[in-house]
Amino acid sequence: METTMLIKGGLVVGENTETPGDVYIRGERIVAVGKDLPADKGAKIIEAQGKILIPGGIDVHTHLDLDVGFTRASDDFYTGTVAAALGGTTAIVDHPGFGPAGCALDHQIKTYHRLAAGKAVIDYGFHGVIQQVDPGILEQMAVLAEEGITSYKVYLTYDYKLSDGDVYQVLEQAQKQGLMIAVHPENDGVIGYLRSRFVKEGKTAARYHPLSRPAAAEAEAINRMLLLANMAGDAPLYIVHLSNKQGLTFIQDARKRGQPHLYAETCPQYLLLDDRMYEQPGYEGLKYLMCPPLRKPEDRAGLWEGLAADIDTVATDHCPFFFETQKIRGKDDFTQCPSGAPGIEERIPLLFSEGVMQQRISLRRFVDLCSTNPAKLFGMYPQKGVIREGSDADIVIIDPEVKKVLTQRTLHARVDYSAYEGWEVQGYPTWVISRGEVIVREGIFAANPGRGRFIPRKRMQALR
Repeated sequence: METTMLIKGGLVVGENTETPGDVYIRGERIVAVGKDLPADKGAKIIEAQGKILIPGGIDVHTHLDLDVGFTRASDDFYTGTVAAALGGTTAIVDHPGFGPAGCALDHQIKTYHRLAAGKAVIDYGFHGVIQQVDPGILEQMAVLAEEGITSYKVYLTYDYKLSDGDVYQVLEQAQKQGLMIAVHPENDGVIGYLRSRFVKEGKTAARYHPLSRPAAAEAEAINRMLLLANMAGDAPLYIVHLSNKQGLTFIQDARKRGQPHLYAETCPQYLLLDDRMYEQPGYEGLKYLMCPPLRKPEDRAGLWEGLAADIDTVATDHCPFFFETQKIRGKDDFTQCPSGAPGIEERIPLLFSEGVMQQRISLRRFVDLCSTNPAKLFGMYPQKGVIREGSDADIVIIDPEVKKVLTQRTLHARVDYSAYEGWEVQGYPTWVISRGEVIVREGIFAANPGRGRFIPRKRMQALR
């Protein structure tokens, strides 16, 4: 017999509304949204007066169990998804790492299915990763799309960076097939030169990391990808982890020219932190070594302005490494430090506190950025990303009165620091429901490993 649940009296954030009311759940789906809904005998009742009900958060940029060659990310698909759940995220789309040289496009998808199986506690999908281009790879893009892999990532730097010609072929295929191409945009030539020069000059402390990957090198690559996507018939393009104001300006200009299928993501670290973190004493700056780096305060301000309309999602790029045993590799040379930082649990509390409570963004816009837009862009809507009849019962109850200090001791990622240590937030997820199952009850995790399911994703839905 299907279980039933009634969440009573909360402020329900719908697609275009914020209305006090109830949500009724039967089995894994929402069956009714309204006021004074009746409950079946035996239904579980959750009183939500004074609380806010949002669709479960969707983080479309994570790196769980990532093998970077010389070390591995510290969170696997169990610890990472537990932390995500406790922060109000009920689905992720993970970016797999590179596979062996010359491997087929499905190699990493198969690998990540094995890594996630029996571990994930929330629902999950995978982006494909394209590390070389040939006719077989382009054909596999269409084949894998029928298996629910409808987005692919390309890199303009790192070992398996693609040339402009290869990226153009990928974009052409994406345009034909209705697939989303996510791009890591940095000018590899400039970065390679600067990193090499700094090492030769003995400039190897963490503070040289942002200087070796300047904002203009990111912005140039963004602009180049915008033009390539336009040349390829306005192929769907998604800029990951946007960190600087100049890159945002290029995106805004492209939209003004009428480029429709262009989307941008930023992350809490680029909204809340800046390059002064690299100036901390000792080796503390290595905790914030990520690519792209933290930028200037004026870039943070520009990104907050961009959240009003020009930035479409807030994800995390969660890629944790232990400071004491992994990040510390860079103590004598920042180029030897693994790149990435934790943040999967902190995303929704930080954006709610610093965005909604500080009146930088509306509650409705907060939900768009954290849930509805990711669902639409990555083929999960309306199954996920919205509170409405027929959708999965993925619901987060936020108590806006709860104040909490973020600290590694009380967060749950398998890592020995938080990038937001000591940060006080107001408003926190207290209940998290995934497909009708309570997985966080009054702040306590309450679910079994492996309950998360793979999400076969559909094609993207345009936002504009």
